Amino acid sequence: MIEITDFRDPALDLYARTPEVQLLRYREPKPGVFIAESPKVIERALDSGYEPVSFLMEPKHVETQGKEILERCPDVPVYVAELSVLNQLTGFSLTRGMLCLMNRREILPIEEVCQNAGRVAVLENVVNPTNIGAIVRSAAALGMDAVLFTSDCSDPLYRRAVRVSMGTIFQIPWTIFDKEKWAASGVEMLHELGFQTAAMALREDSLSIGDERLRSEKKLAIVLGTEGDGLADHTIAGCDYTVRIPMTHGVDSLNVAAASAVAFWQLRSGKD
Repeated sequence: MIEITDFRDPALDLYARTPEVQLLRYREPKPGVFIAESPKVIERALDSGYEPVSFLMEPKHVETQGKEILERCPDVPVYVAELSVLNQLTGFSLTRGMLCLMNRREILPIEEVCQNAGRVAVLENVVNPTNIGAIVRSAAALGMDAVLFTSDCSDPLYRRAVRVSMGTIFQIPWTIFDKEKWAASGVEMLHELGFQTAAMALREDSLSIGDERLRSEKKLAIVLGTEGDGLADHTIAGCDYTVRIPMTHGVDSLNVAAASAVAFWQLRSGKD
């Protein structure tokens, strides 16, 4: 246990004064680090094999909600600080008393992540961490076997994305498409892996999401686009299906996170 009494203590630098982009690149060319918050999220990360670097918490949580986690990691430094110090950490009040700095892992190849998958979600340039977290949580809960991000998406291990996902980012396989590879041949690569592709887009010639052909596909990749502009035209053109969610009351579209939940449930494998 290492007591922190001053917010300016260098031990807090990675928690309090290092932008997340710098955490991502902290050990370049090796993977960097990220921050997980709340006992539930930290526990799910540990269960998935992520390695903790250090913990930060209020002293009162050492023997309460953090006790079992700390017992799993007896050799990891634990920084403790009173709430008056921690309140200077932006957003700490949302962490439920516990933060953990963790090592990132190498990004897995697309082929490995998709090897045994029947349903995958593909996110193209989704930039809001809250949407990333919500989509991942829906994907894990509603029948997706993996999530693929293009490199222009917000990082799925950004603190807010991890928090909103409730740690489900550690429970579902995921990886990142190289930017150039996705633009040049991403949809073609999905086809080579055996997937039919369904672009979620508002087009005149789109299928209703309830069309039986979609759910009957053995392997289906559901492709969702960035907030506002949606999918790129060339992505839509390359997909096998263009799919829409029917709307009522004159509403023309849903937030991408809400649309993803509808799509994942409706287009899950017909065996489910």
